[in-house]
Amino acid sequence: MTAELVRGQNHPLSQARLEIRVSAGRPIVAAATLSDEQGTVHGVEWVAHPGSPTLPGLEVSRQAAADHRLAVDLDAMPDPVHRIHVLLGLPVGVGGPLSFGAVAAPFLAVTGLDGTEVATYTVTGLEAESAVVALELYRRQGAWKVRAVGQGYAGGLAELLTDQGLPEAAQLAGAINDAVASGLARSVAAPPPRTSDGDRTRQTAAPSRNPDQQGSPYGTSPGAQPTGPGRSGQTPPGDPSTVPPRSAPTDGPIDYSHPRRRNTAPPPPPPAAPPAAPGRPTQPVAGDATGWSMEERLYNQVWGMFEDLARTTASYRSAADFAESRMEKELDQVLSDPRARIGGQGDAARAAARAKHDQLVDQARQSLDRDVAQLVAESQVVEPALPAAYAGWDNPAWHAYQVPMELPMAMRLGDLHLPESPQLRIPLLVRLPLERGIWVDAGRAGSPDGSFTDAHDLRRLAMEAAVAHTARLLAVHPAGEFTVHVIDPAGSGAQVLAPLVRTGVLAAPPAVGAAGVTETLGRLTQRVDLVQMAIRGGASDALPPDLDTAQQLLVVNDFPHGFDDRAVTQLRYLADEGPAVGVHLMMVADREDATAYGPLLDPLWRSLLRLTPVPDDHLADPWVGHAWTYEPPLVPPDSLVLQQVLTQVATARRSWNR
Repeated sequence: MTAELVRGQNHPLSQARLEIRVSAGRPIVAAATLSDEQGTVHGVEWVAHPGSPTLPGLEVSRQAAADHRLAVDLDAMPDPVHRIHVLLGLPVGVGGPLSFGAVAAPFLAVTGLDGTEVATYTVTGLEAESAVVALELYRRQGAWKVRAVGQGYAGGLAELLTDQGLPEAAQLAGAINDAVASGLARSVAAPPPRTSDGDRTRQTAAPSRNPDQQGSPYGTSPGAQPTGPGRSGQTPPGDPSTVPPRSAPTDGPIDYSHPRRRNTAPPPPPPAAPPAAPGRPTQPVAGDATGWSMEERLYNQVWGMFEDLARTTASYRSAADFAESRMEKELDQVLSDPRARIGGQGDAARAAARAKHDQLVDQARQSLDRDVAQLVAESQVVEPALPAAYAGWDNPAWHAYQVPMELPMAMRLGDLHLPESPQLRIPLLVRLPLERGIWVDAGRAGSPDGSFTDAHDLRRLAMEAAVAHTARLLAVHPAGEFTVHVIDPAGSGAQVLAPLVRTGVLAAPPAVGAAGVTETLGRLTQRVDLVQMAIRGGASDALPPDLDTAQQLLVVNDFPHGFDDRAVTQLRYLADEGPAVGVHLMMVADREDATAYGPLLDPLWRSLLRLTPVPDDHLADPWVGHAWTYEPPLVPPDSLVLQQVLTQVATARRSWNR
């Protein structure tokens, strides 16, 4: 039976191999310290954190995430270690909340490797604190116990580590924050919850709750152990002001994949799922998620598929790791007995250990294959139903394209998949208007499959990807509401930019040379200054009449060629301040080309969403931090779809300007 702990309460641990699962609803940092019987942490080498995630018997997550799984092997702990403290902190300098009082109460579950809960604890009562000692695992008279601590620190990780006796606390906290910032720069942001026009969360046709009740920002439990269809996991706090029950019934006919999806708000009725034959799963339906429109339902359904695949893969990997560690332990026990090394006894023990390993992995793989098959079936009905903004360039939706009258919720930037399920592609959707710029990396020549691309070809492919992203941004905005500027100092992108130039969708011809760079950056910097002053002064109607009020996109090719120190400063200013006032940045660059500027440009790279022109496993999900392979949105060879779409955009733009 699970023990639900309150602050100060303890509970015995009967298992040596454990997982500590953390759910917070927002990306947080998870770390752990080892200490002796007096509670002394003897140095930074006794701290596991994102920059150094592994210690003997302990492993923590490598980045900030909404969910964490900390692996603990108490039998592998060094003899001097008597206490293990689980630490949680808020990322610093990445634009997130500054205190735990502004986020949902973190929920922790200590489980066996099979997912069985031993003890749980919800860290309540936090206000101004930005770091907290959540749990303590301690050894007493040869046995281990877990205690709910909940000790918060307003001074963050630095104050927490100082309180634990680390003389290098400030330096270590800085190293942790740097590692987290680097990890978040490659992370896909979770879909934000909506509060103004309805709850935009993942749902199915299960019984709805009261409209005033808010659930998790995702329709599945961030802390749940993925089991199988028909079983529910845990529901973490989804609203900072309430702590909903950790478990809920999961009635309802729709159960495409696991964890089971649930309603969290009463939207217009979704399409009814066709009845399933006895003993067979319900057939998927496009648009069964929550939302006030089909577009919103599809958006949430895609994100739900993304989350489901992340969790079912995490379950498989956890089971495979458990099987491997169990086999190693059994083999160690056999080899530790000299008598077992002679004759057939040792061979038989090794064969038995291998057989158990294979059985566990096969069971986990069967569960994964079942869930992936359900998601593939769902993808097959969802993909054809996607609107143009969400669809790939090869989708027939583009052949019926018309310039929209309203801005869609999101747009597609490519596809994501995991190595365990390469046949399943999940669309990468980002909310509009953009909240961060885009960096199309022209500098990496390696791919996950081991192939390499010539540096010259890679730069061309990077520019082609940037043109495809730009065309899609133009296509999803209403006429006259999106303006594109291009800086191409050396003119190296002229051939690839031809579709944008020929159709007349650019605000002006691409700027070339140092003079063009200076003029374009100066104009956009001035626009940011004017709009900021108008907003701060409450005088938005006092803007110059000739000011273009449309969203602005600056595409920069071959950075830093043609950029002096002043231009670099202006570029950083646009990246930092521009998105808030409708000025967005898309850079096509090789980071190594800008190494002459040293760390000056590091904040610039971190502020942009890095995409690649070839498949690359560099993006991370916000739940469990898998490395997802990203595939850019390629236009089919010899297809005229891009030309046709841009021509319609240009025609609508000219009509709007009359």
